[in-house]
Amino acid sequence: MIKTLFARLKQGYRTMPLPVKNESLPERFLGRPCVRPNISKEDCQKCKIICPTGAVGIEGDGLLLDLGRCLFCGECQRICADKAITFTREYRLAVKERKGLIISNKPEQNSREVKKRIKHIFGRSLKLRQVSAGGCNACELDINVLNTVGFDLGRFGIQFVASPRHADGIVVTGPVTKNMRLALEKTYKAVPSPKLVIAVGACAISGGPYIGHEQTNDGVDSLIPVDLYIPGCPPHPLTILDGLLKLMGSAKC
Repeated sequence: MIKTLFARLKQGYRTMPLPVKNESLPERFLGRPCVRPNISKEDCQKCKIICPTGAVGIEGDGLLLDLGRCLFCGECQRICADKAITFTREYRLAVKERKGLIISNKPEQNSREVKKRIKHIFGRSLKLRQVSAGGCNACELDINVLNTVGFDLGRFGIQFVASPRHADGIVVTGPVTKNMRLALEKTYKAVPSPKLVIAVGACAISGGPYIGHEQTNDGVDSLIPVDLYIPGCPPHPLTILDGLLKLMGSAKC
């Protein structure tokens, strides 16, 4: 027992403080992108063509980037000599409305604002049921990481539960395949009202690389209403955690 106590003292405090400074994240981390104005149409076409999910579009003389479709592969940044699109290390990406995921060269509004009623209803406790609707397990793994000592999700009063009947809402990952559609709808109905729906990852938001496939749905919001969108492929655990805290009103937008 004494050896265990000494080992614990030696290890020290392992849980990371929040918020995390962007500069402390690794250089290869791809966070919220920036779109430059006044880019040549030739460069715009290069970015549009190389994007595997059609996340890059053209509007007038500039580019649009849909974070709901973006896989954060960085190919658009790599191919463009003028750096029309550059990825920062900003991990705070979650928004409450789908349109808030559209990035352009226009001045941004505070699209990360969340509904105040959520904090009023659920207070400081949030119980969630995770639904893997045909995902590759990447998003699921990053959600599971939140339960480790490094992130310690429980310190914020957030917990994943085994039954939807004990939950305040559901966290959906994956493109919602035809085989999982009924299971998702049943899980949603089993959660008592009022309830929340959180779409995590490009697949759950837009279909990701499976957009338009006959065996999947192009986003969870085509089936059930979504209260929070957390983009990424997969989203970083910090991105997911920040989104959950904003949903509870425990973090500033």
